[in-house]
Amino acid sequence: MRRNTVSNVTVKKRLIFLFFCMVLAIVALLLRLFWLQIVVAGELQAKAWDQWTRGDPVRAPRGDILDRNEQLLAGSASSVSILAYPAQIEDKEEAARKLAPVLDMEEEAVLERLQRQSSSVYLKRKMDEEDVLEIRKLEIRGIRFSLEPKRYYPHERLASQLLGFSGIDAGLSGIEYRYEEELKGRDGRAEFQTDGLGRQIPQGVQTFNPPIDGHDLILTVDQNIQFIMEQEMERAMLDWEPEEIMAVAVDPNTGGILGIAGKPDFDPNNYADYPPEQWQLTPVSSSIEPGSTFKLVTLAAAIEEGEFHAEEGFFCSGSMQVAGTTIGCWTRSRGGHGAINFTEVVLGSCNPGFITLGQRIGSEKHMHYLEAFGFGRRTGIDVMGEGLGIMFTPEQFGPVEAATTSFGQGVSVTPIQQLMAVAAMINGGYLMTPYVVDEIRDSEGNVVKKTEPQVVRRVVSEETSQEVRRIMELVVTEGSGMNAHVEGYRIGGKTGTAQKVGPGGVYISGEYILSFIGFVPAEDPQILLYIAVDNPQGVPQWGSQVSAPLFKRMAERMLKYLNIPPTEMPEHEPPQVVEVPNLTGLSVEQASEVIDTSGLMMRFIGGGNEILNQTPKAGAQVPLQTQVLAYLGGQDVGDEEVIVPDLTGKTMREAGEILGWLGLRMNGSGSGVAVGQQPDAESRVPRNSVIDVEFAAPGETGDTD
Repeated sequence: MRRNTVSNVTVKKRLIFLFFCMVLAIVALLLRLFWLQIVVAGELQAKAWDQWTRGDPVRAPRGDILDRNEQLLAGSASSVSILAYPAQIEDKEEAARKLAPVLDMEEEAVLERLQRQSSSVYLKRKMDEEDVLEIRKLEIRGIRFSLEPKRYYPHERLASQLLGFSGIDAGLSGIEYRYEEELKGRDGRAEFQTDGLGRQIPQGVQTFNPPIDGHDLILTVDQNIQFIMEQEMERAMLDWEPEEIMAVAVDPNTGGILGIAGKPDFDPNNYADYPPEQWQLTPVSSSIEPGSTFKLVTLAAAIEEGEFHAEEGFFCSGSMQVAGTTIGCWTRSRGGHGAINFTEVVLGSCNPGFITLGQRIGSEKHMHYLEAFGFGRRTGIDVMGEGLGIMFTPEQFGPVEAATTSFGQGVSVTPIQQLMAVAAMINGGYLMTPYVVDEIRDSEGNVVKKTEPQVVRRVVSEETSQEVRRIMELVVTEGSGMNAHVEGYRIGGKTGTAQKVGPGGVYISGEYILSFIGFVPAEDPQILLYIAVDNPQGVPQWGSQVSAPLFKRMAERMLKYLNIPPTEMPEHEPPQVVEVPNLTGLSVEQASEVIDTSGLMMRFIGGGNEILNQTPKAGAQVPLQTQVLAYLGGQDVGDEEVIVPDLTGKTMREAGEILGWLGLRMNGSGSGVAVGQQPDAESRVPRNSVIDVEFAAPGETGDTD
């Protein structure tokens, strides 16, 4: 009895213990099930989906870049990339052998990619349609095709240094790089279910996460103004064969850049075909000695400080002593400007006159104005690679340094710094921050960001600004800027000539950077344009002879494009007819000085240093801005044999004159400028030979590099 009782108690205890164990197990299972089904269900589902599926990236189109009138400058088109799924390719060696020639890759490189332990691998990105079609014909299992956007630039070289270019997945230069975050968008993904071997299940679930397009950029640049600038720069590259040309146009009232370019440049559709130095936006990155355009800083400071008196007399002897150092004027070879007033100091770009103004201002105030106008620091323009220029420190700014700085020697500036400083001088005195992106919009057209004009500081008064404009207008009507005059319009400007600085800070003999900065129309400046030409050939080394005429051609076309009507001209209007001076027997330097402020242009033919002949002849009455051709000789071959000159870029009249001097005759065809000739330049032919010359409008041949 007792034995049975004990057994029953034990059994009950064991049953109770077993019951609680089962309850605990069920609770644990329920908790585990809750954990798996509720708490971490999403994470596990995602991991499972990753194991079951494979996916192709869907690249987001980059945002467009448009000009101020919403004309496309950079856009995206569809292209095809080739992907391989290694697990699905049975014979990898055979696939690599077939694919390598079409992909333009080594067979070993293709095989290496096909053997990777990866669900998918790119074989080649953004291929040509013809190559994609060839790969489709191979019908290789495990090869897939993915649509991708490909960057293209419809106008090729136009604004190339500003726009930059984009690589496979990101912007690498210019605005494309600077605004990468705004332009790139967000990639999507197309996914599909696969089996254990990575093969797509025909009836499996497929998902598509669409990409989000990048934002569009609306620039301040006007495509037509940019085109005018670049076309005239290309013409100048042909005519004068300079090492480089830089040009920037800005709205002086807002700081918005209307056009900006450097030559030589590149085609961003094929950027790898060009040296990297041609990718740089040189008007922003390059530092150059400014020359006489920098005299405007001294002028504005002197006016603001009450130290400039337009009718006050001054005598220029051709040089000036400063702290024991003789500093010359560009007219020293003929004894200086003589007795002039301070307005004529500006019109004649007299170095001693500007040294005197700088001394009146004083070194401390002079440095203050240099800093106030933004020199020695970045302007803040929204592009990459902006230079700083080089200014003297207060410790370095002695009497000689102050004197040379007053007329633009011994310092260096970037073109964009020079441009914005002069903009402040003519817009009422306000230094503005330059900018190139006006708006950022999303793919729906909504404005994400709008750039408002930003005033850095006020530098000079409205009265000073008006006086600077008045004097700059006189430079064009009476001074060295006459070759920038556009008939029917009031123009203000200033020429500049600066000797190039070489390695080690030493000036390079005979090499100059010729510049001009001017605004139109003078009564209501809407465009301020700066041009710098590096070491042009065959012309006098003066800004009045190279950059001023280039400004005229650009400004004339811009005024017509903007439909700005002619204005009532002031009393001081340039003469419409001028007399050609006698240049025969003068040296190149002497003739250049004579022609600089004459309102004429000059071009040298030959290789000597003395002018042997000229056309038009001395004393002829010719229209303003007529080009005088000066023959320098250099044909020492023999009485009966002549070296054929290079006539490229010459007009029909010029070519005929040149050949006539050499005892040759011309058979011309077409019209415009010379684009071809037979026999070739440097050939030796008998005197009285006929030279066949083909003429065409500039740029028609397409060979402008």
